[in-house]
Amino acid sequence: MWAAFLTTVLFSVSAVCGQRTARMLGGNTANFWRLCFAAALLAIYAHAFGAGVGGSAFWIFFISGCIGFGLGDAALFQALPRIGSRLSVLMTLCLSSPIAALAEWLWLGTTLTGAEIACGLLVLTGVAIALAPAGRGESDHAITGMMFGFAAALCQAIGAVLSRKGFALGTAVGENIDGITAAYQRILGGVLVTAAFLAVTWRGDHPVKDRWRQAWPWVLLNGLSGPALGVSCYQWALKNAPTGIVLPIVAITPIVIIPFSRYIEGERPSARSLAGGIVAVVGAVLLALCV
Repeated sequence: MWAAFLTTVLFSVSAVCGQRTARMLGGNTANFWRLCFAAALLAIYAHAFGAGVGGSAFWIFFISGCIGFGLGDAALFQALPRIGSRLSVLMTLCLSSPIAALAEWLWLGTTLTGAEIACGLLVLTGVAIALAPAGRGESDHAITGMMFGFAAALCQAIGAVLSRKGFALGTAVGENIDGITAAYQRILGGVLVTAAFLAVTWRGDHPVKDRWRQAWPWVLLNGLSGPALGVSCYQWALKNAPTGIVLPIVAITPIVIIPFSRYIEGERPSARSLAGGIVAVVGAVLLALCV
C-alpha cells in the first residue's frame, strides 16, 4: 500500500501547485498544459522502456483516462465555483470510494473483508469531519454544483475500475503492464478530452506573458507531481489492490495537503481539520495493515 500513500503525497503537492496556476492562468488552461507536460514525460519512459501505446488493454486505459482525467476534471471544475472547494473535494474523493467498490464487485467480482470495509469507512469519516462545510451553502447553483460533484466522483470511480480491468486483462494474456505505461495510456485520453473541452470554452482571453513567466514553474511542478508521478503511483497501487482499498487511502489527500498549504500559502488548519486528519490517517494505517 506504499504506492497509495505515495500517491496522496504527490497529489497533495499537485493540488497546491494547481491552485496557484489556476489563479494565474485560469483553471482550464492550467489543467490542459499540466496534462500536456505530464504526457510528454510519461511518453519518454513508456516508449523507451514500456509498451508505449501497445498492449491488449490500451483502449481500456485510454477510455479510463477519457472518463477519469477528462470528464472527471471537467465536472470538478464546474462544481468548484458552485459549492466551493471543500464540498467539491469531499464529494469527489469520498463518494468515489464506495461507488468504485460497488462497481468492481458487480463487474469484476472483487470482495472486501469486514475489517477492510470498516477501515475504509473510518478513512472516509475522517475526511468528512475535516472537510465538511461549517454552514449551509448560499450559492443559487448549489444543486447543480452537487450534481457536478457527484459526476466527478462517478467518473473517478469508473476510471479506477477500468484501470483494474485493464491490468486484469493484461495479466490474463501474459502482459506485465507497469504503472507508468498505464498512466501514459490513460493521460492520452485525458489530454484529448481536455483539449476538446478547452476548445469549446475558449474565449480568446489567453494569459499575458508576465503571468506565464510567473506560472510556468508551478505548471511544471504540478504536471510532474500530479498526472506524471502521482498517477503512475496511483496505477501501481490499482495494479496490486482493489479500488475499494486504494481510493479510501487516496481520499486522505486533502489531509496531507495541510502541511504543504501551511508552508506555501500560510494557511492555518482548524481544530476540526486536524481532528479529522487524525481519524483518517489512523483508518488508512489500519487499512494498510489489513491488506
